[in-house]
Amino acid sequence: MHKKPGMPVGAAVIALVMSSSIWAQTDEERMQQLEEKVEALEEQLGATADAIDTAVAAKEDRLAVGGYGELHYNNFEGGDDEIDFHRFVLFFGYEFTDNIRFVSEVEFEHALIGEGEDKPGEVELEQAFLEFDLTDATRAQTGLFLIPVGILNETHEPPTFYGVERNQVESRIVPTTWWEGGGQLLGQIGATGLSYNVAVHSGLEVDPAEVEIRGGRQKVAEAIANDPAFTGRLRYSGIPGLEIATTVQYQDDLSQQDDDGLEEAYLYEGHIQWVAGPFGLRALYAMWDIRGAAAEALDRDSQFGYYVEPSLKVTPGLGIFARYEEIEETEDLTEENITFGANYWPHPQVVLKADYQFRDTEQVEGITVDEDSLNLGIGYMF
Repeated sequence: MHKKPGMPVGAAVIALVMSSSIWAQTDEERMQQLEEKVEALEEQLGATADAIDTAVAAKEDRLAVGGYGELHYNNFEGGDDEIDFHRFVLFFGYEFTDNIRFVSEVEFEHALIGEGEDKPGEVELEQAFLEFDLTDATRAQTGLFLIPVGILNETHEPPTFYGVERNQVESRIVPTTWWEGGGQLLGQIGATGLSYNVAVHSGLEVDPAEVEIRGGRQKVAEAIANDPAFTGRLRYSGIPGLEIATTVQYQDDLSQQDDDGLEEAYLYEGHIQWVAGPFGLRALYAMWDIRGAAAEALDRDSQFGYYVEPSLKVTPGLGIFARYEEIEETEDLTEENITFGANYWPHPQVVLKADYQFRDTEQVEGITVDEDSLNLGIGYMF
């Protein structure tokens, strides 16, 4: 007869001793061990939660969200009145490091988007660029960015300017809002108060049958890029409350096509912004010099506009203004606009606006059409 193999005697003794010691523990001792294990587990969970919170907070600190919007009511003399939620805009930015960041701006226009005249809205990506700090005084941007020209093109949130509607000079001669795709350098010139922009970017595609600047914006949507544009700006802001700037832009072919009557074009712009106590002043001049037989045939080879806008803060929350504009897109056919009104800021980022505009457009030499209007608006930014 063979004996079945069993547990070694030493192992059996050890197991018996351990089993005896466990069963020898009192309920109080077992409860204490359990509480200690629970406390250790809670500490581990707490440390993990703290690490997650820290990581989330770090991400949130690098994320920026903002936006602006404006609603307009226009009461036209001799025409249909109109109310329009003109713009709703969202900003999204993210800081990857202290020296690398992303900036974007998405805009919804006219509230309703679709086919047909009753759905005039658009969705537009106005900014989407990466920015790199090269030195303490120099940055580089690449992607989709606003062209450095004029007063409103880069800063056009409703609480930052007077009037319900943007001025016509910075809508048609400087086609605000105007963005392109490419790259630019931005920097400060020592302690002089001077700064500069140098940009290479996509250009306009102007129709030689009309030579209308605003209609030439391609908005970087499968944009023809046969001929890039070059923009340079020099700005002085060394005195508090004062800004003086000038921009020059060059495009080798304004239509992006050869032998169609449109050739090279130059844009020249200069402006001043000045605030001294309650008094303010904005003045801007812009001119296009367009080469080619098509522009000359339409008398649109030289297009210009200017405006002067003094303002007064009656109280910190209430300001009044007047603006005179003159625009000439076609030679000897001049448009003159006189606007006066008020802005009320119940909060620095919220504005209520009212103005009256006398708009006289010369359709044919000696014959003027009046398009006067009462305008009301609300706006905000955050």
